[in-house]
Amino acid sequence: MNFSLIGIGAALAFAAIGSALGAGAAGMAAVGAWKKCFALNKPAPFMLVAFVGAPLTQTIYGFILMNSLKTAAGRIDPGLLLGVGVFGGIAMGFSAWLQGRAGACAADALAETGKGFGNYIMVLGLIETVALFVMVFMLGVIG
Repeated sequence: MNFSLIGIGAALAFAAIGSALGAGAAGMAAVGAWKKCFALNKPAPFMLVAFVGAPLTQTIYGFILMNSLKTAAGRIDPGLLLGVGVFGGIAMGFSAWLQGRAGACAADALAETGKGFGNYIMVLGLIETVALFVMVFMLGVIG
């Protein structure tokens, strides 16, 4: 069995798992924040959707890494292919998961105060940068 092929699928799979966990966490918080707004007859900010959707981009980064690994499969060491896929996917997945958790806090804060959207998006962008760095650096490793 060619274990290096696991790395190709792992790049996307782990990134997508993190995206699902992150979007789920932010989504649950957004629903709870909207419920509070409705219960208090306050306007429910639609912008909370931005916090829920933020972790989904890591799935795209995992897809890009997966395709690059697939293209490089014949020319790089199988162990490197496995390692880059697994560890790159896990790192991007953690970025997505924690971005979603931060997005959950942002959803609660924005719904309660109606302020700070730009600040919250900046924090999510910084967490997103981890996944971008991982993707770029892993692409550099496979050359």
